Amino acid sequence: MVLIVKKGTVPPTPHTEFYVIPKVLTKEEIHGSYGFSGAWSRKIHVRFYPTEQVKPPRRGDFALVPDFPPEADVLQPYHIFTGRMPHEGDAIRGRKPIVHGSRTTLSISKPREAMPEDTFFRNGERHEVYFVQDGEGVVHSEYGDLKFRKDVYIAIPKGTTYRIDLTSPKAWLLLVESVYPINFAPHYFNKEGQATLMSPVVETEIETPDLPAYRDERGEFPIDVKHGGGKITRIILGHHPFDLAGWEGALYPFVFDVKSHHGIAREIHTAPPMHQTFQSGNVPHSGFSLCSFVPVMAGWHPLEVPAPYAHFNVDSDELMFFCNPFYGAREGVVEEGSFTFHPGSTPHSPQGNAAQRSLAARGKVQGRLAVMLDTYFESMRITTHGFAHRDPQYVLSWAETTPHAEVKGEGWESPSA
Repeated sequence: MVLIVKKGTVPPTPHTEFYVIPKVLTKEEIHGSYGFSGAWSRKIHVRFYPTEQVKPPRRGDFALVPDFPPEADVLQPYHIFTGRMPHEGDAIRGRKPIVHGSRTTLSISKPREAMPEDTFFRNGERHEVYFVQDGEGVVHSEYGDLKFRKDVYIAIPKGTTYRIDLTSPKAWLLLVESVYPINFAPHYFNKEGQATLMSPVVETEIETPDLPAYRDERGEFPIDVKHGGGKITRIILGHHPFDLAGWEGALYPFVFDVKSHHGIAREIHTAPPMHQTFQSGNVPHSGFSLCSFVPVMAGWHPLEVPAPYAHFNVDSDELMFFCNPFYGAREGVVEEGSFTFHPGSTPHSPQGNAAQRSLAARGKVQGRLAVMLDTYFESMRITTHGFAHRDPQYVLSWAETTPHAEVKGEGWESPSA
């Protein structure tokens, strides 16, 4: 069956309908609920409803509930070395939350193996976006197969049943979870749902799932469902969950290459809203902006200081993942995979003489690559995993007496740089 995708603006409430086609459908055989608003998907199953469980559900043999050290209650900035976290497990069981809030969670997953065969995962409480720092593989879902590679985002709506297989020996993933749908920023689109001509992202540059032949198989197929703040319940279907002959709708997983975020440059400093790729929720409701700091030309005004000025966010926490160490304001402090967490109302700025050194970067393309998240009216806390891999001296890294390493290399470039 032809894959049908209806593109358009995506309102805030997702919904999924299920259909089966053992014969001509009657109204009584349509499975779904109504009275909803927002993005939806309609799925065509070949034989069985996805409600057919063959064993009682039970508690899973792992959990993803975050825990916190006592120090999480002390207001201070953090620098987490995610590159030093070990590779272990698969993409789901190996994920480790490092910063957590009531509506947003950021985790690191560094799998070295595929998920156990014929097992699946479903996040029943939060939408997900992975950023692939390293590795290759395939996200298999009921919507089809999505190949992924280094430097792409993988957006997976809440409620999607999927599994992640690696085609590389290991991978390194940053995971963002939200109770709100994660979409492109709404101000990038006109009322017809198309990106405006000045938008740095274009909806036609996403990569959609490739739907293979349906799996009409009987047996026991476990799905580990995340719910209740990170608890896992295992449900067991009597048929393969990828038994779709087709689907349609505006709610589905997709891949977006960070190189498809076309950075905006201007004569003076370009503030983070110019770098926004995705958005979840909206001000003043909790959610976040997710920004891609791709290589762009630094401001070229003769009085421009390319490094950002000292600032703090009154109503948001700032979280940043450094894909390489070539971020001018932090050079000599961060390394590949550094993750900084600056809680709201804690000022931060370039370290050392980074602002002075940035004067030489006027009008030049920067070799940086970073992913940043600013929360909307939501306070985050560092978790035990994050605290265990922190730089204990980071809060003192702005002192004049603190030495900073010299960064060697050229950094990451976009094809258009």
